[in-house]
Amino acid sequence: MSQPSFPPPGQQPPPGHQPPPGHQPPPGQQPPYRPSAPGPMSPAHERTWSTLVHLAPFAGARVGLPFLGPLGIYLGCRDRGPFIRHHAAQALNFQLILLVAYVVFGIASLLLIGIPFLVATVVASVVLQVVAAVRASNGEWYRYPLTPDWVR
Repeated sequence: MSQPSFPPPGQQPPPGHQPPPGHQPPPGQQPPYRPSAPGPMSPAHERTWSTLVHLAPFAGARVGLPFLGPLGIYLGCRDRGPFIRHHAAQALNFQLILLVAYVVFGIASLLLIGIPFLVATVVASVVLQVVAAVRASNGEWYRYPLTPDWVR
C-alpha cells in the first residue's frame, strides 16, 4: 500500500507544518526557511572581521559616512565573540570622536585656525586605523589612544 502524499495534491501544507519524516516537499516547492541564531565565530574569522572593521571607514568615507562600516559590523557581529566586539566598539568609538573633531575643526577652519588641526586629524586617523587593522590581524587587543568608551 502506498503512503498518502503530504499535503494532498493541489493543497499547501498549513503554516508551520512540516511533512512527516521521510516525506519531501512536492517538486518545485522548498521547505520553509528556519533562521537560526548565528553562533560564535572561529578565532580566524574574528581576526578577519576585526581587521575589516578598522578598514571599513575608508570605504564609508567615499560616501561621507565613515562610521557606517564600524556601526554595521558592531551591530551584526557584537554577539559573535569578545574579540570582534572589542574591535568593533573601538573602531566605532574612534569614528565618533573623529566626527566630533571634523565638525569642530571644520568650523574653526572658517577662521583659518582649524586648518592645521584638520589636516593633522586626517593624517592621524589614517595612520591609527592602519595600525589598528594590523594589530587586529595579529590577534592583539588594540585600543585607540585618547578615545573614550562611548560604545562598549
